[in-house]
Amino acid sequence: MLLEDLNVYRLAMEIGEETWKIIIGWDFFARNTLGKQLITCVDSIAANISEGFGRFHFKDSKNFYYYARGSISESKTWLRKAYSRKLINEDQYKLLIQKLDHAQAMLNSFIQSTGKIKS
Repeated sequence: MLLEDLNVYRLAMEIGEETWKIIIGWDFFARNTLGKQLITCVDSIAANISEGFGRFHFKDSKNFYYYARGSISESKTWLRKAYSRKLINEDQYKLLIQKLDHAQAMLNSFIQSTGKIKS
């Protein structure tokens, strides 16, 4: 199995790209403050999944998947701030939160299945 075969990884990459397209249109101050924080944590979701996938011990892999889950929670906080500061509209906010919720559910299932042998 390749990393790119993981649905949760593909969704995390998609969320990162969608977020980037929004942030790149912000003014310098918003991009340099809230934007940097948001894109860093959103991009770290896929990055941590990737790093965990590349590890050869299940316990080590799971730690990185847990970091990815933490980045999902952090991303939601930054999105709430962006929405309350009127940097994103309600539709953008709801769509990204919905995708993050879905990624979190997928990641939770992936974490539970990591290290289990299927017969």
